[in-house]
Amino acid sequence: MKTMMLVLLASMTVLHGSPALAHQPPAANASSQNATAFDRRAAELVDVINGNMAFDAYFAPTFQAAVPEARFKTMTAGIVAQYGRAVAAESAHSADGHSGTLKLRFEKGVATVLLDAGGAPDERVTGLRITGFTVADDSFARVSGEIAALPGTAGFLVAEVDGDSVRPIAAAHADRQFAVGSTFKLYVLDELAAEIAAGKRRWSDVVPLSHLSFSSAATANWPKDTPVTLQTLANWMISVSDNGAADTLIHLLGRDAIEARMRAAGNSDPSRNTPFLTTVEAFALKGNNFTDLRGKFTAGDDAAQRKLIDGNADKLILGNVDGVSFTAGPRFIDSLEWFASPDDIARLMIDLRRRGSEQAMAALAINNGLGPVAAEPWSYLGYKGGSENGVLSMSLLGQRKADGKWFVVTASWNNADANVDTAVFSGLVARLLALAAK
Repeated sequence: MKTMMLVLLASMTVLHGSPALAHQPPAANASSQNATAFDRRAAELVDVINGNMAFDAYFAPTFQAAVPEARFKTMTAGIVAQYGRAVAAESAHSADGHSGTLKLRFEKGVATVLLDAGGAPDERVTGLRITGFTVADDSFARVSGEIAALPGTAGFLVAEVDGDSVRPIAAAHADRQFAVGSTFKLYVLDELAAEIAAGKRRWSDVVPLSHLSFSSAATANWPKDTPVTLQTLANWMISVSDNGAADTLIHLLGRDAIEARMRAAGNSDPSRNTPFLTTVEAFALKGNNFTDLRGKFTAGDDAAQRKLIDGNADKLILGNVDGVSFTAGPRFIDSLEWFASPDDIARLMIDLRRRGSEQAMAALAINNGLGPVAAEPWSYLGYKGGSENGVLSMSLLGQRKADGKWFVVTASWNNADANVDTAVFSGLVARLLALAAK
């Protein structure tokens, strides 16, 4: 449900700000007097990843605010557990001396890193993004084994898609439904594109931003009922997983229409997503303010659940969400979520592509999920991910440059007992995509 940051270090997207003046970088030795801020910080990254350099001496306050030290250590520990300790920074290049790319070699793989160093006097890092790993002698079998070893349950599918056909190349539990978080927004996009194709709406239609929600990167603090176009809402909903945009579109299009589109797209158990919840409704029911309603909802059939949602529309609102869903561990991810199998998502991607909508495909490609290096072998790469505590899902639709063939790479990981590791899972999906590109 929460917006998923599409990088191996989760929230470590490029952050900018003015670093405080209290911290000074290590003194440069004679051989590094002509090195740029980027060069110096790139050279120190091995020590940072391995825990041999102080977190606040390396990262600017803006970065520290977005990614606290404890979270950073948890993420890097996951990377080290999977790929070994960092060994060397290589192939560092920056056009301006502050922002650039480098290869970070680990004992078992090589990561591509985007790094931003701040300005004088302390030049601490304002942005760090690991966009993918390469592993020597990698294979689908090797990645599948690592996915199988994840705590909880996980499944994936790598398949060529041609017309309506899905040709699996590698898969595990591809027919099992998982909680997929914000990946559900692909069904909303599909229905929107279908209605526009039918002439019922236009991408340029202006509508009010009628329903605000949590974790809305684009619409946070926007005035309710701000006029926006349908294309803007779609772009926000997909590229930054904006929940306010999604809820506005769900109310505009109607649950019934989206549920019908979900069934037509081939969801294998549509009852699990019926009634099709808004993010605010799901957040509210997960929280402590609606314990009584939650029990009735999860115990009811589709008709009873719909009656409960409709009958409590004035209560299941943003003002009554207590926020516990954001701070606690996994909460009711087996019963209060949106569900799809890897096979379901492959069929959904086929349905979206069948629309022939330039705007829908463009919305998917705004944020390709894994960065420019991972996208290089693909002439088109679209993405949608989803996450909440205990839930991760990543799905890509790509056209391979080498031969023009289309592929779906989709994977989901659920753990009802503990939060899941974004860094580890994103690395596995990046490797699946790289293997599909060959």
